Amino acid sequence: MHWIPFILLSIFFLFFALFEFRKQHAVHKVNSLSDDQKLHLLDELLAPFGFTYNPSQDIISTELDAWQRTFGYRSLFDKSAVHFNMVIDCEPVYFDYNGHTWMIELWKGQYGINTGAEIGTYYADRILAPEEYAQAQFHCVPNKLMLPVSMELYSEETLLFSAAQTHWWLTGFLVGQYSRPSKLSMEVSLTFPNDSMMDAYIQALLDIGYRACDIHVRLLTVSYRFSRPHSIFPGPMQRIFSRISQWENRIFCRLYRLITQPFSCTVNRILYLYYFLPFAFRHLLLFRRNRAQKYRPRRDCRWKNDRSFTA
Repeated sequence: MHWIPFILLSIFFLFFALFEFRKQHAVHKVNSLSDDQKLHLLDELLAPFGFTYNPSQDIISTELDAWQRTFGYRSLFDKSAVHFNMVIDCEPVYFDYNGHTWMIELWKGQYGINTGAEIGTYYADRILAPEEYAQAQFHCVPNKLMLPVSMELYSEETLLFSAAQTHWWLTGFLVGQYSRPSKLSMEVSLTFPNDSMMDAYIQALLDIGYRACDIHVRLLTVSYRFSRPHSIFPGPMQRIFSRISQWENRIFCRLYRLITQPFSCTVNRILYLYYFLPFAFRHLLLFRRNRAQKYRPRRDCRWKNDRSFTA
């Protein structure tokens, strides 16, 4: 039996050698690419998940034709988020306009190993009673009804990133960054097509607890800061789950930075992870609704909304 330790030691060294070889091979693959090739490859890898890379802000964000658009929104997504390591503050704002109940929601917080923020615009098929909001299905707005929106995400007083676009779901995710949602705040701006819709939205903000002095209006643009949620507060059990999830998120953030140590910038880190540990790369990109709903590959077509909607 004296040969058993020798065999185990040989297996260990073989495994270690293969590990180092794979690691060095991944480093070489990344270093052999030009900057343009890296950006092109990263966008190709992100596209099936509905995301794209924004090099100017160093963030992952949502494509206009992301496959998640077909699902719309249900409040269940927010309620179940913590069970998928998403510890986030949510602020849904409901208002009635033009025969429909609209819902514009803000999110900020920790999405696994990513610090991020979101602004989504949705509408229901009809005007809903408040007691129906929790169970209702909301649809993503069609292209003609998308609003110009912008956000700046801060950690205390430090600007993490900014994003602005006419979009149905504006997002930004900083990969490998750990944050507590309570330390994050968003400067939000939304531009509406007319006074009626803008006034309905402002009244909805006032109804959930925002003060008039906190809301700034310039022409048809409404701006305010989202820091502490006014409409959704976690219960005792959710706070416990949040602490557990954040403990895991902090550990995985450190592991991500440790594993991708050969590089410092996000593009190189993600591509290195793709070559070195593909399963970890896929896990990294399961933001938000990708976790709440099963992943579906994107088809080679633009998103279409067949519902009739009169603005």
